Amino acid sequence: MSTATATASPAATDTAPPSRRRTKRRYGPGTLTVATWIVAILFVFPLLWMILTAFKQENDAYTDPPKLFFSPTFDQISNVLNSGFLPYLGNSAFVTVISTLLVLLLGIPAAYALSLAPVKGTKNALGFFLSTKMLPIVAAIIPLYVISQNTNLLDTVWALIILYTAMNLPLAIWMMRSFFLEVPGEMIEAARIDGANLPTLLRKIIMPVVAPGIAATALICVIFSWTEFFYAVNLTAARAGTVPVFLVGFITSEGLYWAQLSAAALLASLPVMIVGWIAQNHLVRGLSMGAVK
Repeated sequence: MSTATATASPAATDTAPPSRRRTKRRYGPGTLTVATWIVAILFVFPLLWMILTAFKQENDAYTDPPKLFFSPTFDQISNVLNSGFLPYLGNSAFVTVISTLLVLLLGIPAAYALSLAPVKGTKNALGFFLSTKMLPIVAAIIPLYVISQNTNLLDTVWALIILYTAMNLPLAIWMMRSFFLEVPGEMIEAARIDGANLPTLLRKIIMPVVAPGIAATALICVIFSWTEFFYAVNLTAARAGTVPVFLVGFITSEGLYWAQLSAAALLASLPVMIVGWIAQNHLVRGLSMGAVK
């Protein structure tokens, strides 16, 4: 019986691998690569179409079917730059940078306290931070408008800085807390035994470990601040308008100027795309922290 079993088991093992090999060949790396490229092209296609339209004349942008081959021109980009785009760009850059720095300045100590030095009521604090994101911003716009008007912050960049900091801070604390939890406790204990105080511990031990996560958090705050529209359009007018408010000016009663609007959208999204391209390695590393144990 043992011989029969021994001779039967190789036959069973010989029949199983071909089916598995056929399955692997059917859904091999090549198929997954092609599927990934198709999905990537579908996601990137609107951006590519916007870039193409930005270099068209208005009559070429309205053709049906659309023109894929045309004489590129910089007229639309020049028109956008000459229509007062740079002040809006400066306002967006100032508000985004300052609010992101404030978020990091306030969020890093809070994330450290809620992760590596928790106290009684930590879960309540985390729940409170999360609850601040549940209020629809449209429900708070009238009180915010009245407060901004009474404090002389209406139509100023400082009103947007305060609101964007408050808007991004809960999310940043939650994200950075998860990154701080990945710091090995043995490293912190060894540093404390060596006599490191809290500033030294943060600067030399913890920050190098969580730097990719902080970079990912900062990039997400930059994107949210740069693209925010509701607060900006309701609390600014002539002096503190941001890039999203500038883009609304191309929606007129005469219709949409697709080429000019695409050129404005390209100029508006270019800074964020450049920052994202530069920080992509830190973003991937930061968002993948804790994914593999």
